[in-house]
Formats: sequence, C-alpha cells, structure tokens
Amino acid sequence: SAYPDIAKLAVGEPLDLVFTAQNYHDVVCYLSADDAVAMNKAIFAALKPGGRFVVIDHAAPGMTDPAVIKKIHRIDEDYVKKQVLAAGFVLEGESKVLRNPADGHDKGVFDPSIRGHTDQFVLSFKKPG
Repeated sequence: SAYPDIAKLAVGEPLDLVFTAQNYHDVVCYLSADDAVAMNKAIFAALKPGGRFVVIDHAAPGMTDPAVIKKIHRIDEDYVKKQVLAAGFVLEGESKVLRNPADGHDKGVFDPSIRGHTDQFVLSFKKPG
C-alpha cells in the first residue's frame, strides 16, 4: 500500500469510540479493500471492550468496484458491513436519519442535483466484551 500507516492507530489508551463520516469509501477506492480490512482490524485493536466504531457513508447498493466507487464516491452498505464484521465487530445498530429514498444512487455525490442530499447509511458496530 502507498499508505502503510492506515493500519496503525497509535493511541495511548484504549478508545471508547472511533467515528468515520463519508470517507470509508475513500479508503477502499484510493487505497484498497485490503487496506480497509487492515484499518478495521487496527480500529478493533484500539477500542476497549464494548467500544464502538461508527461508520457513515454515501449509499450505493451493489457498489463494490473501487474504480466506480472512486468515480461517484459511494459504496455498498452490505460490503462495508461484511468488512467491518470480519474484523471481529458486531453490528449494534443502524439509523435511518440520513436516508433519502429520492436519491437514485446513480450520480456522484458532488453532482449539484444531489449534493448535500445523498442517501447515507449510519452503522454502529461494537467490540464485544
């Protein structure tokens, strides 16, 4: 990886929370899916038992190809879930607060017709213990 530090989360003590908003897709498309997996493992290790990892991102059902993700800055929610769960997390909850059913998921997030109004998923994962 061009960014080997993505898997290194240097913290002085175990964390209660790690939060990422609208950039999980960037790790996958600008680095790689493997880097996202390594990042998730590092976050898991940095959290104390019961700690949470919250992910918010722009939704695009079926969008797992890094080249297409890079073009429209969206990602498949189930793909993110699968990667995060593989690191040892459990899915604790989901919120519909940022959902927009009027978003067709076919435009890039910077398109003026949808910018600021994209359909977004909010996922809360918990480190067991």
